[in-house]
Amino acid sequence: MEASTNQTKQNTILEKNQLNPQTKRLKIYAPDIAEKAKAGQFLIIRVHSNSERIPLTLSNWSKSEGAVTVIFQEVGFSTTELGALKVGERLQNLAGPLGNPSEIRNYGKAVVVCGGVGTAVAYPVAKALKEAGNTVITIMGARNKDLFILENEVKAVSDQVYISTDDGSKGQKGFVSDILKGLIAKEKFDIVFAIGPPIMMSVIADVTRPFGIKTIVSLNPIMVDGMGMCGACRVSIGGQTKFACVDGPEFDAHQVDFKELMQRLKCYTSEEKCSLQLNQKVGGTCTCHN
Repeated sequence: MEASTNQTKQNTILEKNQLNPQTKRLKIYAPDIAEKAKAGQFLIIRVHSNSERIPLTLSNWSKSEGAVTVIFQEVGFSTTELGALKVGERLQNLAGPLGNPSEIRNYGKAVVVCGGVGTAVAYPVAKALKEAGNTVITIMGARNKDLFILENEVKAVSDQVYISTDDGSKGQKGFVSDILKGLIAKEKFDIVFAIGPPIMMSVIADVTRPFGIKTIVSLNPIMVDGMGMCGACRVSIGGQTKFACVDGPEFDAHQVDFKELMQRLKCYTSEEKCSLQLNQKVGGTCTCHN
């Protein structure tokens, strides 16, 4: 009877929270995934039978509850569709954990740099680094004070936390890269993990490269199946083609072709806008090509 009940609960939304005006958190019943999940891995979610697949990195998981947590911004139709689900409703499909986990060991002194919703990915990495015995310094950034997420959780697993905002409404005015530059000028670090918008990760790679500091980034290219079959998530690493879903999602930042990554991320911008407009029934038509 218990097994039957658990099967009925599979993929059910257990909790839903609004973290800021743009960001939501879902806790999902998925005991098989929770049992095997590690920092740095991700899920592929399909909301309904006719929905597209959405890759989302695991932000947290609990073996005892049999639950996994994802955090996402509603930026297009598919994430808006996901955000519309209510507690008690079920996802059509949930696959994972996918991708290679973060390479966690005791490096010594580790810096975790995160921007915006990238904090959801950075939190389990920082937690795992701390549990492995590292001194963890976390640098959090956002456009303004209202867009921070998981601040208390990050502080709980970090020895020091630095905060920056583009507009100066919280912490230091400026960018996470500015804080990292200042810290590197004063002390030695053994590794840097950077997770956030591609432009931010690219700048962090430029900051650490002259000092030879090992720097790891989690890439977020367009992804379809998450299992290496479609090739949509290809990225150039050290002049070689890799698939982020099976070869990553984490790579050596100093080897990533960020220019190509950012160009590829823009490939379907107009189509994504059209899809959102059509599904929201904006006059029943797509206006972006008119």
